[in-house]
Amino acid sequence: MKKTAAIIPVSRFSHAKTRLSPILSPAEREGLLKAMLQDVIQALKDVVDDVVVISSDGDVLNFLRPLDVHCLKEKGHTDLNGALTQALEWYQPQGDQVIIVPSDVPLLSEGLVKGLLTMAEEYQVVIAPSKGGGTNALICPSCGFKMNFGDCSFFVHLEEAGKAGLSHEIFDSFYLSLDVNTSEDLGEIMLHGVGTHTQQFLEGLGLKVYSHRGSERLRVERPDQEN
Repeated sequence: MKKTAAIIPVSRFSHAKTRLSPILSPAEREGLLKAMLQDVIQALKDVVDDVVVISSDGDVLNFLRPLDVHCLKEKGHTDLNGALTQALEWYQPQGDQVIIVPSDVPLLSEGLVKGLLTMAEEYQVVIAPSKGGGTNALICPSCGFKMNFGDCSFFVHLEEAGKAGLSHEIFDSFYLSLDVNTSEDLGEIMLHGVGTHTQQFLEGLGLKVYSHRGSERLRVERPDQEN
């Protein structure tokens, strides 16, 4: 069986989820990121050989120390793909492949991770798309694959796998497609995230989710905002 590390890139807590500012305060957004990060780590930890978090934020790395994961301090001022390349270079001598997962997919479960790894026994590259055309999980060799996270990265990663001559397959999952950027995304997590730290955190804020027939399918409100 291939030796596998999970790599989770994490941005600065102070920059967390600014698109949610109409409904969550800065402190609440930081708490949300911490809860989601715990859920992602929990889903991965007992399935892969190692969990590696890379971040430029000392506060992130300090938060993670009790969680028994490898913490890498990002070197220099780089973008997401640069940080991931640093993590890959660090891990390359130690294992065969990596699974890269963002920190904001709290519906990731141990069962989904096992499903991804099972597919990776047959294919060299496995890609799980986000609902917006991004990449919410990527399994690839620990060397020889270029990181291309960003807008519509799912399609770019498929093209990269083809150019590199690597066998590849798509892992299609509703739960894994849900990352958190909007209030509607919060509603999906509140509905589907039973037992997660993230759902518990959002419910602890007093948020309520309602079906909605407008531009968004779900509406998330605090009790004092209800009509």
